[in-house]
Amino acid sequence: MKTYYLVSLLIGIGLAIGILYLVRRDHLYIRQGFFWIVVAAASLLFGIWPSLIDFIGVALGIAYPPTLLLLAAIVALVVKSLLGDIALTRVSRDLRRLNQRIALLEAEHPAQDPDRPK
Repeated sequence: MKTYYLVSLLIGIGLAIGILYLVRRDHLYIRQGFFWIVVAAASLLFGIWPSLIDFIGVALGIAYPPTLLLLAAIVALVVKSLLGDIALTRVSRDLRRLNQRIALLEAEHPAQDPDRPK
């Protein structure tokens, strides 16, 4: 086994262990962890069978198959970034609506606010 195959295999195993640890310790939600588990599995797969990327590249008609791996990584990270922005927008919108509802409730019932000076 060539050195870079072994390095790819070790990166895949290490990434999978790290992600599973973060999900298990509740530092990473399963929804986000799923993406990274897929990345770790792909790294592990290409580490075990490095000729697979060559086969896929030739099947797609790509002259230099390792560039397919780089292109796929760039596309995956752009999609992940877009999904992160969508989630951030949703959370910001929900927070703004929640603040507006709290303000309306405080305006309707000012005497019930324990922090407000009397």
